[in-house]
Amino acid sequence: MGGLDTAAENGNKNSGSATNAVNGSKKVLSTDSVINLDHGDPTMFEPYWRKAGDKCTTVISGSDLMSYFSDIGNLCWFLEPQLSDAIKRLHRTVGNAESDDRYILVGTGSSQLCQAALYALSSPCGPEPISVVCAAPYYSAYKDQIDLLHSGLYKWAGDAYAFDKDEPYIEIVTSPNNPDGAIREAVVNRGEGKVIYDLAYYWPQYTPITHPADYDIMLFTFSKSTGHAGSRIGWALVKDKDVAKKMMKFMEITSIGVSKESQLRAAKILGVVTESCQHGVPDSENFFKYSQCLMAERWEKLRQVVKNSAIFSLPKYPHEWCNFSEIYTESHPAFAWLKCKEDIDCENLLRAQKLLTRGGERFGVGRNYVRISLLSPEEVFNLFLERLSAIKGINGQNNLNF
Repeated sequence: MGGLDTAAENGNKNSGSATNAVNGSKKVLSTDSVINLDHGDPTMFEPYWRKAGDKCTTVISGSDLMSYFSDIGNLCWFLEPQLSDAIKRLHRTVGNAESDDRYILVGTGSSQLCQAALYALSSPCGPEPISVVCAAPYYSAYKDQIDLLHSGLYKWAGDAYAFDKDEPYIEIVTSPNNPDGAIREAVVNRGEGKVIYDLAYYWPQYTPITHPADYDIMLFTFSKSTGHAGSRIGWALVKDKDVAKKMMKFMEITSIGVSKESQLRAAKILGVVTESCQHGVPDSENFFKYSQCLMAERWEKLRQVVKNSAIFSLPKYPHEWCNFSEIYTESHPAFAWLKCKEDIDCENLLRAQKLLTRGGERFGVGRNYVRISLLSPEEVFNLFLERLSAIKGINGQNNLNF
């Protein structure tokens, strides 16, 4: 869920954007195109999958997959066994999460699973909706989705750092965090609290894999692990059977399952990813090493531009040992959490350069922060760097000085 940023959420910002021009109609990118870096559409990995060719092809006939049911004996009765097996194999290979002795639930992206977890952890007998918190800067969609539902079970209560009520609560922890890429743990840590871990970006291309995550509820998404956002597949690893059952009830009522075609495609691709990680496979064919190198190159270029700027700064990340890559490396998040000098509205500043981004107020902080997607195609990313480099300083509050 930490990766979800829909076109609908962005309203008319997407109209005529360079991202759409490149990914949709494949038009040539013009130098004056509007560059939409507001959402995290992971199209930068497309060249790898194009090169993979038929390895990921899945053929489905008209008589296949007609039933609601996939595995009647499984708690998640619509989960395709091939996908369950592929998820477990991939987590064992990468070492980023404990998947054995867990209930695996599949959802339409991890966003649906997060709502299912909130439902499962809430009580219909409570005197009022349970508070849901997340440490700022928090993923902007959490507040939007919770406020949209007007649920009688749970309500958005804002920044976990500011939550001081002596009452039950649910804390969502995004780690690595969206928007700033920081590794997070729970903040509130009180007796009646429950925690959901959104681990959408806990993959080697974004951060060192220091240990297998082992939490009660862990959410992952196909979109950020491999870049296949269009398949709308996410999965949850859940320890407690009763919680898993309640999550399943939510899934049954809201969607009566998840597309089997998408599940089989995901199973095939996750299998290809796992095979690419085996010993003896060249780094250029190992999906995570390929994408890790790509993200590192983008961050190196971005940091050089920011270094030459008088008004921008970026977070610094520690070098840590990555158990998967077997090297010391720093995080290379999917988003740049760019900070401007204190009195600057960073989103408007970049909009003047035809760069659409998401301002800090959406994440519970100030206007001098902005989140920028680094997952766009190469030509979009390069044009972004060119325009960012052109911003030399500020005269007054928002007047550009070139």
